Amino acid sequence: MTEYVSTTPGLFPLPDWAKDDLSDLKGHQKHDLISGEEGGEIATAYQDAREEVLEGQQEAGLDRIVEGQLRWDDMLAHPLAVHDAVETEGIVRYYDNNNFYRDPVVSGDLDFSGDVADELEAASELVDGDDLQAVLPGPYSLADLATDDHYGDDAEFLGAVADFLAGEVDAFPDHETLFLLEPSLVESAPEDGQDERASEAIDQVASATDADVVVQPYWGALEEKVYAHLLDADIDAVGFDFVANQDDNIYNIQEYGATDDVSLGLADGQSTLVEDAEAIRERVQWVEDQLQVTDFETVYLTTNTETFYLPYAKYEEKLAVLAEAADLAEVKAL
Repeated sequence: MTEYVSTTPGLFPLPDWAKDDLSDLKGHQKHDLISGEEGGEIATAYQDAREEVLEGQQEAGLDRIVEGQLRWDDMLAHPLAVHDAVETEGIVRYYDNNNFYRDPVVSGDLDFSGDVADELEAASELVDGDDLQAVLPGPYSLADLATDDHYGDDAEFLGAVADFLAGEVDAFPDHETLFLLEPSLVESAPEDGQDERASEAIDQVASATDADVVVQPYWGALEEKVYAHLLDADIDAVGFDFVANQDDNIYNIQEYGATDDVSLGLADGQSTLVEDAEAIRERVQWVEDQLQVTDFETVYLTTNTETFYLPYAKYEEKLAVLAEAADLAEVKAL
């Protein structure tokens, strides 16, 4: 029987009070963004905000609880932006939207940092280990978002980023699920040769945890070869953005098969229009009907993208809808 699990890919919006407080405490310029060395009132504000989003997910009834990644001023580039061997330089557009991040320029060896592990450790003190979900950028996306000024070779750089992420995962507290976010697999698809290396890099990070690993591409569907290579990685689930592209995602599954577990991005992480829970459940049914299978072991129900784009109140409503939709799908499957 399929288990339906409500979750999110993390990177939440800050609560309104925290946005105001941190704006006053940190300032408004590029050099005021998180460096990884913040303390005092800034650290306290983030801790209070973390507790609020953890409590909010628990109250909404989500099956997997994420730390929220509220400190990630540079979005998915964060783990490198706070690394000692990285200099942050000019502002770069974050994919094809109106958000920007500091260009992380890697100028030395990417050794262990522990920044994300510290965040997850703080969350683990407030969340049951069976519910905790870790979130990281996938190695291909993190390498794609960064500038290499040290390794000098694309393959070597990707391998170094994968080594770095695997080391971070190894330091994580117990967690049930790891989401690796890989929008660059869609937005900047790897070419021949790169696609196989991207899969190997994902496999390398996934091997660092005993948790279930979900690779979540978004903003469209993967090219066929990229998808086929991704299935070679030792992962538990591939994610599909059914908000941005239904036909090509269905085609990939029909043509190449799927992992035993899947993650369905069914709620729009960038739209303030809040979906109805019954409509989300019907979308799950639509996907299963298209595939003429109902035997996935686990189906994760999630937004298709991060939710930091949303006003805080809308983000809260999306969480409640996902939790209710998973419950509805579970009842229908009985």
